[in-house]
Amino acid sequence: MKAARFAYERPVDLASAVHTLGAHALGAGDAKPLAGGQSLGPMLNLRLARPSHVIDLSRIEALRRIESQGLPANSALPAAQARWRIGAAVTHAEIEDSPALLDGRGFMRHVATGIAYRAVRNRGTIGGSLAHADPAADWPLALNALGARVCIIGPRGRRDVSAAEFMRAGFSTVLADDEIIEAVEGPVLSAQARWGYWKICRKTGEFPEASAAAVFDPASGHARIVAGALGGAPVALAGLAAAVARLGSVALTSNAVDQALVDAVSGLDAVERKLHVTALLRATRQVFQS
Repeated sequence: MKAARFAYERPVDLASAVHTLGAHALGAGDAKPLAGGQSLGPMLNLRLARPSHVIDLSRIEALRRIESQGLPANSALPAAQARWRIGAAVTHAEIEDSPALLDGRGFMRHVATGIAYRAVRNRGTIGGSLAHADPAADWPLALNALGARVCIIGPRGRRDVSAAEFMRAGFSTVLADDEIIEAVEGPVLSAQARWGYWKICRKTGEFPEASAAAVFDPASGHARIVAGALGGAPVALAGLAAAVARLGSVALTSNAVDQALVDAVSGLDAVERKLHVTALLRATRQVFQS
């Protein structure tokens, strides 16, 4: 099957993109931004999406940058307020190949490396993944665990939303029809930070049946354990993270993780619970092994 007819436009800069999207999306939601096309392309061909206009953002320079903000010169140790910023049209492969200093401890590079296959990573983008909001996708989970923020731009100006609040449910976000993701910003982890990331997949490259991320940074007090691939938005297990931060691995028992999951997520059957508990245990145990 081939896509239904649509008009293709490729704005030259961010202002033009916002204007073009707003002009066509206003009221009817009849325009779709295109970044890497790894999700939208198949949807167009299957006619699950039938926009009258497709707005190509992939070559806008402002969306293609990876930047570090507040990093001390010639130092491998991040400053207290150091942050990184990744443009929405940056591909997974570019994050995979980026310097380790991007996030201080290599977490973002590790996540990018495990997304699908290199051919997909060469085209798929971090902004496109977030906007598509697949419940089993990596970036909604990873960025939630990092405490990152999603920078949004539209005709009414710019706004920032925490990654934890950006995804409302499966394939649903806070983006309005005339808004696009401009960038993602997150903290540079300190030298004392530790993280874990685990996915349970039938085979390498597939979306996981269960996934989990854990990030602890004593220097900033950051402590998050997040469960993903739940059919909706990732869910943070705040009580479990606080207990692990306070007591260490002693707090990380199968019963404690299972209870935290049951308290936070309803509707899981016995098999699903076992898979998610396993992913959470393995991700968090990596914190103590790194």
